[in-house]
Amino acid sequence: MCYGDDSRPPLPPVGGAAADQGDLTLDSSDGTRFMAYYARASKPTGAGMIVLPDVRGLHQFFKELAQRFAEAGIDAVAIDYFARTAESDDRSDAFDYMPQVQKTTPENIAADVGAAMAYLRSADGGAVQSLFTVGFCFGGSNSWNQSAFHQDLSGCIGFYGRPVRSEPYIAKLKAPLLILIAGADQATTPEQNKEFLEKLEAAQVPHEAHVYERAPHSFFDRSYAQWKDACDDAWRRMLDFVQKHGSPVEAHR
Repeated sequence: MCYGDDSRPPLPPVGGAAADQGDLTLDSSDGTRFMAYYARASKPTGAGMIVLPDVRGLHQFFKELAQRFAEAGIDAVAIDYFARTAESDDRSDAFDYMPQVQKTTPENIAADVGAAMAYLRSADGGAVQSLFTVGFCFGGSNSWNQSAFHQDLSGCIGFYGRPVRSEPYIAKLKAPLLILIAGADQATTPEQNKEFLEKLEAAQVPHEAHVYERAPHSFFDRSYAQWKDACDDAWRRMLDFVQKHGSPVEAHR
């Protein structure tokens, strides 16, 4: 897993507030009701962000991250993956996540993202004008994959995703990708990341990539004080990506 119970998302380099936030239940296209978490911006920019967690699902870290996006003027929804298989809603350190991860499918995850997209486009969700996804590790590659499943997205952001999970979808990727790579990631080698970027280039998939040299997997964590500069840079890159491909964040700064 990327984030434990003591992890906290870094603060965005933007002064703002969340107007409202809380637990949410969404309905997927197959009828599954799954838990999510919303955060509404007090000064919305018209952009919306769907947060795809790591293997833990809807852990507190990702609820707080949705709040951080709202503080940056971006209405946000963080989703869970496991309503179809998990027996409880507990996503603490005690959650035995791996058996549940193995039962997920790309199609079900995409359907749940679609439900979050519909919510953010509704009046209750902020009636956003442009939609993005962001994910971490398991969620990182699943975020990139949404570029193939939902071609009306404005962009898809992934931290330390596994290229092998996204390479089957390269031919169908349409929305621009932002690829944020931990240089010292032990789960994915530099060679694998390099090959992934070369395949994206060959397929003419619009993308931006940045390697944080010597940064470990899960560096985007406020408790990792030594990686504060990398966290600040990652925030700037995400906000610039949203500004470039969707509603302008600059006006909120």
